Amino acid sequence: MKFLARSLGLLLVAAGFIGLVIDGTRSIVNHTVSFTSISSAAGTLFPGGATGLEGQLAASTYPWLWDPFLIQFLQLPASVTAFLVGALLLWLGQKPLEPVGYFAGR
Repeated sequence: MKFLARSLGLLLVAAGFIGLVIDGTRSIVNHTVSFTSISSAAGTLFPGGATGLEGQLAASTYPWLWDPFLIQFLQLPASVTAFLVGALLLWLGQKPLEPVGYFAGR
């Protein structure tokens, strides 16, 4: 399980770095700071995108969760979010530290 967390974390950190490079290049070309949000990245990756997610969550199961929380979450920058989630997964999947000292030899 830790191997899976480390692998997924490494992929997300790499995707976050690539996203930061793409957003930085777009910001330099347009002369303004711009980030790709999670909802626009989901719209690019999945056919329904954020509108399909909204229809599924807001209408059927959790309407109280959609408005205050998920709308704000979907406006976060995708690259920074991927980097932070990847770093968290890498931290959770790290190997335990080897004991050092007098009591380690027993």
